[in-house]
Order: sequence, then C-alpha cells, then structure tokens
Amino acid sequence: MTQLNNPAEVTPVEVPATQAPPITPPFALRRLAWAGGILVALLVAAFIGWWNLPPTLHGILLESPRVAEDFTLPTSTGKSMSLSDFRGKYVAIFFGYTYCPDVCPTTLNDLQQMVKSLGVDRGDDVQVLMISVDPERDTPEQLATYLGYFDPSFIGMTGTVEDIQPVASQFGIFFERQPGSENTGYLVDHTSAVTIIDPEGHVRMIFTYGVQGADMASDLAYIMRRG
Repeated sequence: MTQLNNPAEVTPVEVPATQAPPITPPFALRRLAWAGGILVALLVAAFIGWWNLPPTLHGILLESPRVAEDFTLPTSTGKSMSLSDFRGKYVAIFFGYTYCPDVCPTTLNDLQQMVKSLGVDRGDDVQVLMISVDPERDTPEQLATYLGYFDPSFIGMTGTVEDIQPVASQFGIFFERQPGSENTGYLVDHTSAVTIIDPEGHVRMIFTYGVQGADMASDLAYIMRRG
C-alpha cells in the first residue's frame, strides 16, 4: 500500500497571473493618425502631379496665346459664316484646295483620324475648317463634295483671293499659284499647317505637316484638360 506524502511537504504550484494588454498612450495614437494623414496627402499629391504631367507634345504649344482676328467667308454649308460663330468649340483651321494632289488629302485624313481618336464626346467639341487657297475652282459646292469624302462635319470656306489673303496672313500662311500640267491644271504652293483655336478664340497650338491624327488628338486632349 502506497503511503501518501505528508501534505505539509507538497510543494505548491504557482499559477502565473493573466497579463492585461499594454495600453497605447493617447499621444501615440495621435502620432499614428498624423503620420497616416501625411502619407495619404503625399500619395494624393503624387497622383495629381502625375495626372497633370505634360505629355510629349507633337505640336507647337503657344503659352501666350493671342486672340484670332474674326473673319467671315462663304462656306460649303451654303451660307457665309464667321470664325466667331464657332465660339465654344475647338477649331482646327487648315488652308488647302480640292485639286491638291497629295498634301491636302493627307492632312484631311489626319484630321479625320484626330476627331475619331478623340471619341464622341470630345470629338463633338471640335470643328474642322478648310479654307481654300484656290477660290477660282473651289466653289462652296465643290468644297462640300470634296470634304464629304473625309467627314461630313468638316466645313469648307472660300471667297475671292482678296478675301482669303488677310485671313491666311494672320495665321502665317503663304500661298501662290504655279503652273502645272495638262493633267493636273495649275497648282498652288501653300504652307501646310493646322492651327488650333480654343473655345474663347485664342490661337493655342500649331501642327506642322506630317503630324499624324492620333498624335494631334493626344495633344488636343491635353489642351482640353488644361482648359
């Protein structure tokens, strides 16, 4: 028979007391909140800076734009219109002629792609105007037919040489009639550039010949964002 130990000789077992979780001082919580707020503010500022970062532009942006002088010419719509009639829209002005063998159709195709690339909403805010440097052959009816091959919304403008010359001069456009051949008829040398005018009538950007439609759209979208 096993003999029990004397109760007086049993070593008591100590049970550790349950420790309460440390309490974060109020000032530490405030410091964490303050640091978190700064972090969020820095992230927001970085995002805004990235969003407003100017892209690589393909046209010449005029940082001190001037107001374009108003003018009125007969158009392919069958009535005379003024530049000021298009206030509230971005206007892309191009000088060319319907008998042009290469430069004009290429530029008009780029302008068509520009409007398409901008999408429905932004594209509706753009009006393309082609001003003829060959008013002798470019009647309003001829311009309407020609521009219809590219985009029905494009508007052609014509008139006499005396009407068109001052308009061309204010945009730095030169044009001069040259002899051609029996097949082409006479030709017209002219500056090939697209001028962008903003909704308030300021000259904002110039595209030289060869800038593709998608690149024009990218630049114009940047100008639209800046307002």
